[in-house]
Amino acid sequence: MKINNTTQITGSKVILVPYKEHHVLRYHEWMKSEELQQLTASEPLSLEDEYKMQKSWFEDEDKCTFIILNRLKFQEKSNEIDSMIGDTNLFFDNSKKEKIAEIEIMIAEKIDRGKGCGREATILMLIYGIEKLGVQKYVAKISIENVKSCNMFQKLDFIEISRSNVFKEVTLEKNVDCTWLNRLRSNVKFEMNENYDSRLNCTLNKTKNFE
Repeated sequence: MKINNTTQITGSKVILVPYKEHHVLRYHEWMKSEELQQLTASEPLSLEDEYKMQKSWFEDEDKCTFIILNRLKFQEKSNEIDSMIGDTNLFFDNSKKEKIAEIEIMIAEKIDRGKGCGREATILMLIYGIEKLGVQKYVAKISIENVKSCNMFQKLDFIEISRSNVFKEVTLEKNVDCTWLNRLRSNVKFEMNENYDSRLNCTLNKTKNFE
């Protein structure tokens, strides 16, 4: 989705930046992890396919993604690649009249887990989806084994709708309303810069671009 191409969202612990080509190599290294593949229900991709996927994320109007940075590391180093800790995504079902988005969150760096980074990144994305993209309802589909993520979404007022032992997945939903949005807003610092140039804060990826 191109709408967030120059958007930076800053919280207290994390910063969200658009997923660009220079992030791909680090992201690809993350996704070699069997643990992350299992938690995100993902299949390993070749580096070439990872570049194609990044391009798809940028161009497709039914997807929105941000890379999550550790704010403290970024303030110290001013380098996105060194500060990357995960990503958060929205998938839209454009066949329905109601604006529904499936939300995903991944904290890939183990050292940054259990510190509230995932929760804050999720809330920032929820707010952005509502205020900028017009989301009216959220859906979260989570691996049954990912108990921490299930608990986090439930604490954010998501309700479990179904549980599939076949797909080993829990589905939770939350309808958007003003009261909930205000509660989300009260839980985080939310600053948005829509003129952010990601290229100024990275170590450029020297790996071949497979466009």
